[in-house]
Amino acid sequence: MDKEYLLSVNNDSLKAVIDTSLFVNPEVRYRFGENPTEAFRSFLKDALRIKKVKFYMPPLVFEELMHFVEIEKIDREDLFAIVMKSPKRHELRCPAFLLYDYIEEMRERVNKGLRVAEKAVRDVNGTRVDEVIQDLRRKYRDALREGIIDSREDVDMLLLAMELDAYLISADKGLVKWADKLGIKWIFSGDFADFMNYVIESDS
Repeated sequence: MDKEYLLSVNNDSLKAVIDTSLFVNPEVRYRFGENPTEAFRSFLKDALRIKKVKFYMPPLVFEELMHFVEIEKIDREDLFAIVMKSPKRHELRCPAFLLYDYIEEMRERVNKGLRVAEKAVRDVNGTRVDEVIQDLRRKYRDALREGIIDSREDVDMLLLAMELDAYLISADKGLVKWADKLGIKWIFSGDFADFMNYVIESDS
């Protein structure tokens, strides 16, 4: 991992906004635990040891995470490792190009979804209806949702990272793509465990 993240950072100046995907996505969480609960618990223990970084999570994202985590298995005091904060939604301003880009991308995705649906209709032959529907659902979901911000939680992540001038840390490709468009700093989710280890070592 590139260690430039911390080379010019004062002990109290680095902020990071963390996403549900870090603990739910199997390709990322395995460095912390075998399931979301273990991964989240391990992260909290590490985060408590770190003085250089203040970790934030929007309450909407925390609520989302609780659908996957068995909260009774988490030490309540460990939750103090994360600052729960909503973005100042009524005070922040977003550049107009964001709306233009979003509308253009959604237009392209709707057209792609229509082509997927048309192909599915042509593939129906009376004996494979369930199989075609299942394939249609998967391809339609990929066409309309993969690589895009599509929830209030996503928007809160972007707005909070922008408000705090914080790193956005997520395994969600859509969040990372739009963070890049907005000039928000981000850390690739695959580097997150190395990032944590590096900060812990530099703190000691």
